[in-house]
Amino acid sequence: MPLDPKGAALGLHRFGLGPRPASIMAIASDPRGALLAELDRTNVGQIVNADLPTSGAANRAVFEFLAERSAAQKREKKRLEAQGAVTANPAASKDDAPKRDAMATALPKIETLPLPRQIFLNEARARVDAATKAEIGFVERLVWFWSNHFCVNADATVMAGGYEREAIRPHVLGRFVDMLLAAEGHPAMLVYLDNAQSIGPNSVAGINRDKGLNENFAREILELHTLGVRTVYTQEDVTSFAKVLTGWTLLQAVSDPDHGGEFVFIKRLHEPGPQTVIGKTYPDTGVEQGRTVLRDLAAHPATATHVATQLARHFVADDPPPSLVERLTQRFLDTDGDLREVARALVTASDAWVPERTKIKRPSEWAVAALRATGVEIDIRRIMQAQLLLGEPLWRPAAPKGFSDDTAAWLDGLAQRLAIANAFAQREGASVDAQDLAETALGPLLTDHTRRVLQGAESRQQALALLLMAPEFQRR
Repeated sequence: MPLDPKGAALGLHRFGLGPRPASIMAIASDPRGALLAELDRTNVGQIVNADLPTSGAANRAVFEFLAERSAAQKREKKRLEAQGAVTANPAASKDDAPKRDAMATALPKIETLPLPRQIFLNEARARVDAATKAEIGFVERLVWFWSNHFCVNADATVMAGGYEREAIRPHVLGRFVDMLLAAEGHPAMLVYLDNAQSIGPNSVAGINRDKGLNENFAREILELHTLGVRTVYTQEDVTSFAKVLTGWTLLQAVSDPDHGGEFVFIKRLHEPGPQTVIGKTYPDTGVEQGRTVLRDLAAHPATATHVATQLARHFVADDPPPSLVERLTQRFLDTDGDLREVARALVTASDAWVPERTKIKRPSEWAVAALRATGVEIDIRRIMQAQLLLGEPLWRPAAPKGFSDDTAAWLDGLAQRLAIANAFAQREGASVDAQDLAETALGPLLTDHTRRVLQGAESRQQALALLLMAPEFQRR
């Protein structure tokens, strides 16, 4: 079989996370076969790290941490007040200002890296480490895609990293319905989309507490996670589905130190009686009522089309070829939502290998591609800061629809990428030959124009920055 280095380079950028040294030629004999082989690798896409806590354990640990910190600060304040270092009288004169300043100085300082931040950075480091070490990164890209599809927000919950490991990674090459059930039943999702406080109006708790329904969770499942916006459902379906999902919540760490932060179905919060969703009536079977609706949504043809369109848009083009969407849709339906088979259909479709590279990498993909090409050691705080500056802070999307996969959404951030590329090059560029690196990172995708630009650079640092900003490196 003749070598296909151009196809290998294209595959690594479009479907993977960018080439590492020698990786273009390593798969040049059969680029598609290499992508398919990664799908069959044992434990691919999983993060096995005993030091990372479960979501529930993280939730409980942070609750205890915040409670202990608050108590310690209050104890110290009382001690200082008792010693006369500060007055508790709110009408104290300005003469007491030095005492108040003394107390502020003496109070225990908040840790430079408090526990919630530690948990976040440890999860982020494990994620980036998995991405940089992957041979190709196709499955990691799939993890990132699905984590964004079923997004949560780290500002709302400390469980975001655990959620990805527990709800997304185990099912990334499994059945869509299993990922759907895992994602929607995860405490991080229930917190993010406000279902933890949703109460059936006619439930025992709803009547006693005079509280009611929150439709956010049901609406986002229908619009974003399954059927797609403005498809086969109505507002009445949203309301009925929201009632079905009442009672899906999580145990509170304040009252359950052993299982706080874990999923629980509470019957007294659940709207009693049957509910009709998209023309089908579901009897009240408690938590199974919601799971049955989710199973039916997973099998709906509109879901297959929505998922197929999103995948094709993410990997191939903002306006993906209709034939590719149709191929992925049909494979989804034929295999009962087998995501490994849908991924196989994607990389074996000729439409997915068009040579035009029109999509700009998202900031996280661009940053990891730079790390993979250069082999620079991970500095997770710098990476997280870069993603924040570039508009893609990890696990912190601005809305439940996740970060955009449209190229236009990232064009305005190219100036910030240049600043970050320059900073990266100043730190690492002295030891990097950008022209050699261009062969590693781009190989046959490197244009004559970019090669001349690199040759004309005034320094190694400038050459590295120019390479990272080259159109060939920016695009999938």
